[in-house]
Amino acid sequence: MRVNWEEKTEKLVNWLREKTREANASGLLVGLSGGVDSAVVATLIKKAFPEKSLGIIMPCFSNPEDEEDARMVANHLNLKYIVVNLDEPYQALVSSLKNATPHEPEKLALANIKPRLRMTTLYYWAANLNYLVAGTGNRTELEIGYFTKWGDGGVDLLPIGNLTKTEVWEFARYLGLPEKIITKAPSAGLWEGQTDEGEMGFTYKDIDHYLLTGEGSAELVDFVKRMQRKSQHKKRIPEVPML
Repeated sequence: MRVNWEEKTEKLVNWLREKTREANASGLLVGLSGGVDSAVVATLIKKAFPEKSLGIIMPCFSNPEDEEDARMVANHLNLKYIVVNLDEPYQALVSSLKNATPHEPEKLALANIKPRLRMTTLYYWAANLNYLVAGTGNRTELEIGYFTKWGDGGVDLLPIGNLTKTEVWEFARYLGLPEKIITKAPSAGLWEGQTDEGEMGFTYKDIDHYLLTGEGSAELVDFVKRMQRKSQHKKRIPEVPML
């Protein structure tokens, strides 16, 4: 079924305004990664609050091209933005953790510090400006838990959380975002050379097809169901015992 992107845009912009008013907040901010998801969310918050929206670029031992792309998106949208370099805080925290007791840290444990530092940075500025944090998670990532708990998953609103990754690409083209951003290989930037599809072992297109139709190879179905089971804890508020 063909999506009416004009109608969808209007509904999402109105939804963002409504949720911001409900929270007695003044505006919205988003972390700009240089990827398509954050570019689409940045477009929506700019439309919702032309004068009270902010992009925050947070390099953390990142590919310099990602910062360039994030700046390009902000300039394309005429979105106000700031850059907060997290290299030094990351190094200081990792050094403290390693010095606490001798150990060989897990690669993912180190990598997940980056999105959690970014979450802290976003909420620092949100508190100072009385803004809400708009997250960039899409439906595909949310379904399989492909996000860092209390990292990029720590947000106030998920405006594209009902759109699959392939729909986000289509939406980005409707919004007129730069082609370089749309065709760029999706990556969380957790380590050098990391890509989403390389890490998952499946393409977003195939995962989305399964989510929308229930059709896919046995390997793909097993992967999605396994990821859904493993990530249930990420999608629930902390449990409290009923004593």
